Amino acid sequence: MKQVLIRSGSAVVEDVPAPKVGSRNILVRVTHSCISVGTEIAGVRASGLPLYRRALKQPENVRRVLEMVRDQGLRRTLDRVMGKLAAGSATGYSAAGVVVDTGGEVEGFEPGQYVACAGAGIANHAELIDVPINLAVRLPVGLDAGLASTVTLGAIALQSVRRAAPTLGETFVVVGLGVLGQIAAQLLCANGCRVIGVDPNPHRLALALENGMDGSVDPAAENYVDYVMRATQGMGADGVVVTAAAESHQIISEALQACRKKGRVVLVGDVGLNLKRADLYRKELDFLISTSYGPGRYDPAYEEGGQDYPLAYVRWTENRNMQAYLDLLARGRIRLGNLAARTYPIDEAAAAFQSLQAAADRPLLVLLEYPERPGVRATRVALRSTAPRSGTLRVALAGASGFAQGMHLPNMVKLRDRYCLRAVMSRTGANARAVATQYGAAYCTTEYGEILADPEVDLVMIATRHNLHAELVVQALRAGKHVFVEKPLALNEAELARIEAFYAGQPDGPLLMVGFNRRFSPALLAVQRILAGRTSPIIANYRMNAGYIPAEHWVHGPEGGGRNIGEACHVYDAFNFLTGGAAVEQVDAQAIGAGADPWRRNDNFVATMRYSDGSLCTLTYTALGSKSYAKEKLEIFADGKVVVMDDYKSVSVHGANHRGWLSQASDKGQLQELEALAEALKHGRPWPISLAAMLQSTRVSFAVEQRMGGAPC
Repeated sequence: MKQVLIRSGSAVVEDVPAPKVGSRNILVRVTHSCISVGTEIAGVRASGLPLYRRALKQPENVRRVLEMVRDQGLRRTLDRVMGKLAAGSATGYSAAGVVVDTGGEVEGFEPGQYVACAGAGIANHAELIDVPINLAVRLPVGLDAGLASTVTLGAIALQSVRRAAPTLGETFVVVGLGVLGQIAAQLLCANGCRVIGVDPNPHRLALALENGMDGSVDPAAENYVDYVMRATQGMGADGVVVTAAAESHQIISEALQACRKKGRVVLVGDVGLNLKRADLYRKELDFLISTSYGPGRYDPAYEEGGQDYPLAYVRWTENRNMQAYLDLLARGRIRLGNLAARTYPIDEAAAAFQSLQAAADRPLLVLLEYPERPGVRATRVALRSTAPRSGTLRVALAGASGFAQGMHLPNMVKLRDRYCLRAVMSRTGANARAVATQYGAAYCTTEYGEILADPEVDLVMIATRHNLHAELVVQALRAGKHVFVEKPLALNEAELARIEAFYAGQPDGPLLMVGFNRRFSPALLAVQRILAGRTSPIIANYRMNAGYIPAEHWVHGPEGGGRNIGEACHVYDAFNFLTGGAAVEQVDAQAIGAGADPWRRNDNFVATMRYSDGSLCTLTYTALGSKSYAKEKLEIFADGKVVVMDDYKSVSVHGANHRGWLSQASDKGQLQELEALAEALKHGRPWPISLAAMLQSTRVSFAVEQRMGGAPC
């Protein structure tokens, strides 16, 4: 299918694999999408800036990059950043079209229905989009799909008016009469308000007056605060809605000055926010932020999970705002006809975006249209790739996650004499193509079956979200593929039992390896050498200063299984490794209990394992500490020695004449695990981690979860 991507200061159209419909989603063939004059054009311009200028404009991204440098190193971080920039990014967040498929858990939508859709990264400028049900609404009978494709902009404007809480007869000022301002002004008029518009463009002022606005001011020609005071007999406006986009702090200052005492200002646009106390204090004004489409925005449970808010308690969610806006359009209460929308076919998207960057004659509204064509649902796109070296393992990546891009793929490049990337599968077609292009894969796809049916795939590398791991592992094994799967192997006993049952029936089946990389790290290998030939059990204390993750993060939910199963399993495997594969005889665990918000139960706990050789191993896992402190530390007591491993950078020994081990950077064994995997597959060596060890580590995580009062997902 065709999709618009933003790259190096311009829009490009590329073929990407079509998405598959999610279980709680609908698959929509887009007929029209609306380009956001503000948000998207700002993104286009930013993509053309040098890196240092982007950094100045987006300090939050700089912080993320610095964290990546700390965790993955400078070279790997630079490669990933430059690769992402070269690949481009998806754009668009407002579209309309026809439903062509629905997920198994979807009710209320059927193929053939026309819908309008919202959401950045969801309602993209693409021929097909996979949309969660709470971000889609059915079109009223007779409403044109082109007009309906403005649904996101309309919902944003509607939410800003709800935040302003207008009452019949009040006077409101709308600052900035782009599309959002035009719609907001009409909504305020529909509420029985007197509306004054402020914009330096006389054409926009004229359009708003034509659509019912009462007064207009060109701020370049006169002081609009004075105008508002004259128009309200010196009282001031009851409220101001700011839909302008500019860096100036003066915009907000003037909006506050234009208000009466006890008035309110609602900010929708992106403007300077150096607030002056005097502007607010003397009149005791309310300054309000309008968050996008309304309640539910940025809540994964609502937007991705499909959990609605009860109407009796949240009357206007983002979905209900979308529906209300479309109803107003259908009834003629909102009029967009005189905005002279320009429509471009998808193949001319570059020209459409260019028209919005012109200094003169810039349209208020630009739409893309998508003619129906055959082959749009193809889930595989062939790419030009370099021929693999003879004898290399041909890998298909399932799940182009950030970790796979930041760690495994760069390591495969380092090991290019042993690995080559054959294919990339991702739920998002644009992401699949971007990663496949960057690393020279032969094709990209959104269909897992494509890589399982490919006879030229030797190894499937699974790096999806955790809840998919076990099922994808079983499917790949049944297809005769070797499997490397990121931890955890499974989220519950039923999933794990299916994998175990496969090998019970096929003991000589394909190789399976879980990404328990720490046992391959130089640090733990050094510890193992120091403990070689020990005559006593070990007492091991492992501390993981994991850092806080917000409660709404996917790791905590059904997709992640929680931090014990999802991350602490690394440590349980390290204990297995250090005890020489001894059997676990007993597991105990205690967690910080209820009432410790904002932390989850499996954010802060202490777990102890007793092994058949007499060893006792304890993990202290906490999100209470500072990220500035080292993440992981291990102390081992055995044979009169104390061995200390500090954050995979050093190993020191007390009570014995041993030099230990030292490194300049943390090395947790991700490269070495791929080296061991290649050796096993190419030369028929034993599995790098035995099946029994992988099963035991996973079952320990389940036992810890149960001891803490929970249950595996």
